[in-house]
Amino acid sequence: MTTERLSSIFNHLNPNKSGLSTIIQKNPDDVVITLAIRTPLTKGFKGGMKDTSLDFIVYSLLKKVLEKSNIDPQLVEDVCLGNVSNAKAAYIARAASLAAGYPTTAAASTVNRFCSSGLKAVQDIANQISTGSIECGVAVGAESMSEGGDRLEKPFHDAVLQNPDDKDCMQPMGQTSENVGKDFDIPREAQDRFAAESYQRAERAQKAGWFDDEIVPITTTVKDPKTGEEKEVTLTKDEGPRYGTTYESLSKIRPAFPDFGDRSTGGNSSQVTDGAAAILLMKRSKAQELNQPILAKFCGATVAGVAPRIMGIGPSLAIPKLLGKFNLNLQNDIDLIEVNEAFASMAVYCTNVLGIDSSKMNVRGGAIALGHPLGATGARQICTGLSECRRQKKKILLTSMCIGTGQGMAGLFVNEQV
Repeated sequence: MTTERLSSIFNHLNPNKSGLSTIIQKNPDDVVITLAIRTPLTKGFKGGMKDTSLDFIVYSLLKKVLEKSNIDPQLVEDVCLGNVSNAKAAYIARAASLAAGYPTTAAASTVNRFCSSGLKAVQDIANQISTGSIECGVAVGAESMSEGGDRLEKPFHDAVLQNPDDKDCMQPMGQTSENVGKDFDIPREAQDRFAAESYQRAERAQKAGWFDDEIVPITTTVKDPKTGEEKEVTLTKDEGPRYGTTYESLSKIRPAFPDFGDRSTGGNSSQVTDGAAAILLMKRSKAQELNQPILAKFCGATVAGVAPRIMGIGPSLAIPKLLGKFNLNLQNDIDLIEVNEAFASMAVYCTNVLGIDSSKMNVRGGAIALGHPLGATGARQICTGLSECRRQKKKILLTSMCIGTGQGMAGLFVNEQV
């Protein structure tokens, strides 16, 4: 540990060292991830968790965190839940934690930055650890889209609506996708071809068992919609991948948002999905003290704002902003990238504008094929990205997503299981 401390001091005294060599250094005060797991992602309204409440999803996953990590729950000081649609999420975070075996001394909170809520929860716990507020915490991202959406029930106050951008904050996400397609000339064909690749990658990954080390089984009950009969099921696999999907089959699907355009469809947009992911974080020194496996180092995350009507381009601003803070080059320094596929329109745009090597991005498919449980995605990307880093023996992982109302967020991680 003394060697690591001296190495850290040396790096600070030599600011001309490249950003890459700096972030791969190991310091006792690093915030590290010792566990990253998720539930299977199931189809909203008709899948394996359509009858499962958010509190049970969170409770079940938090129990798995204790089982898989074998950590003393008394050491966990805070649980942060990223969730978008449930107004009672703060109650759920606390109650589910207690039910799962965490002590009354472990606090709980929620965060909501729309589709980045899972990453925001990780950032919240990591920031508390780095400042010494806590030593160990769990970040969870979870969403039951079967229980309901997050659409505004009424317009903003007239005073708020005087600004055109404020009005655009009320645009449905499908409309913003069509805006991106039109404004930046992303043709339907390009979107369908991107989506087909996402499905094919997810199919290949699922058949090869690549998801197995990130998914934990969840046992719940499902009600037959016709008979009302309930049966117990154990869910082990994502339900989103559609085997045999091709560009030709996707090109036949009618537009999903005809009032706004004709480029976004149910085939090239993210799926409505239920699911959750959890990340256990602590300082490197604490992980070593507890003999916890260090999966990765959390380097940092940042956000950026964009015009609400083209919210999908958020990653194109958040990614350069984050990499600039660490003096990193996207093409040369980043090994793998997870960009949330809210819509193919924004994914194609971000890929083109940033010059992303498609072989590095969403290797196992993305939200178009796997699904996008809003609050969970930011944490789910970390589980999937780190698992793929381990498989390929790669080190540097970048995650990013667009955010409703016009934002983008990005996170940076160093895989240490090479």
